[in-house]
Amino acid sequence: MAEVTVELGANRYGKSRVRVMKVTRGANGVHDLYEWNVQVLLQGDFLTAHTVGDNSKVLPTDTMKNTVYSRAKASSATSMEEFAKELVEFLLGRNPQVSAAEVTIEQALWKRVAVDGKPHPTTFMHGSAEVQTTAVSKAKGGAWSIVSGLNGLQVLKTTKSGFVGYIKDDLTTLPETTDRLFGTVVKAEWTYAREAMDFNAVRGKIRETLLKTFAEHDSLSVQQTLYQMGADIIAATPEIDEIVFTLPNKHCLLVDLKRFGQENKNEIFVPTDEPHGTIMAQVKRCRAHGE
Repeated sequence: MAEVTVELGANRYGKSRVRVMKVTRGANGVHDLYEWNVQVLLQGDFLTAHTVGDNSKVLPTDTMKNTVYSRAKASSATSMEEFAKELVEFLLGRNPQVSAAEVTIEQALWKRVAVDGKPHPTTFMHGSAEVQTTAVSKAKGGAWSIVSGLNGLQVLKTTKSGFVGYIKDDLTTLPETTDRLFGTVVKAEWTYAREAMDFNAVRGKIRETLLKTFAEHDSLSVQQTLYQMGADIIAATPEIDEIVFTLPNKHCLLVDLKRFGQENKNEIFVPTDEPHGTIMAQVKRCRAHGE
């Protein structure tokens, strides 16, 4: 048998699902709450760790976990993006064998409980299954890459949605409609055009614009609404140049009540999860040559 020669290709390693809940206790008695799920990945000179089991350049993943907790205590960051940048800089600065680092964070939604119509300073409730996300990476001497987003944002509108004029062949059974329920679970990711800004304010603007467009748009298809959401977000936020959406079309099927002698005027539906349509697209800012 001929001798086979192999070599190590691209590789990185790290710690995943480091869960952190941080309470910031303000002097005025108002607390802020953050729940983060952190992943750290390092890339660098780890050849001999793979080829001969030499661990002299390996930072233990348990140390990475402890680093997340320690930096969370020391950090004054109020956004995932700023905290991720701090972690990346800390890891790059202490590890000469590391050429690049990436920190990915998912943030759970906690909202203040309202008591007597006012936000309570120290009590929170879980908002929804929606999570906020960011992936921050940097090579030594290189530029920042900051890609943020959201996932699990479940929305539904009961009008201003239709679907007509599509291809019909001998396998088509879907009836046309000009008035249907439109439900989806939004996943969106956007790339920041700058490395420093008020990340929370920009994220809030993106989310607010997304929801406004979804609610008000007269939708002829999921694709059209996706594109309009992206166009409105790009117009409203100069801090980003592109956004990528994944929108599952969560069908609500009209129930046939004629057999019971009743007329169903778009009132009674069966919500279904699968199978469902999946629509994905990127919307980008067009820049003139020279910009």
